[in-house]
Amino acid sequence: MSTRERASAGPQRGSWRRALRRLAPSQSDIEARELQSEVREVGCSRVIDAQERQRVEVAGTLRHVTLRPRSGTPALEAELYDGSGCVVLVWLGRRRIAGIQPGAHVTAEGRISTQDAQKVIYNPRYELRA
Repeated sequence: MSTRERASAGPQRGSWRRALRRLAPSQSDIEARELQSEVREVGCSRVIDAQERQRVEVAGTLRHVTLRPRSGTPALEAELYDGSGCVVLVWLGRRRIAGIQPGAHVTAEGRISTQDAQKVIYNPRYELRA
């Protein structure tokens, strides 16, 4: 294949890839849509729509669970993803909670605050979902 043929074939290949991406969504896009439909079924708020100082009920999947000390006290942090965005759930004074692990489906209720441009709910009421 000559240089001229490769140059003319390059943009066509790229345009086909872009068209294919638009037609066939990625796995993460599919998972996000499924999570958003679950949130609507349960009747919870979307994380992206939650405003600071607002009391909300959110539902989604836990992505990460971490133990981080805050001012000398243990704090269990879990990142909840609902397909629209993430919120960090923080339980102060807890080292672990049975059932709170990555991949768990959770409904959480509490007041949204913001810390370092991240939405956070401290000591939320929660329910594990099947």
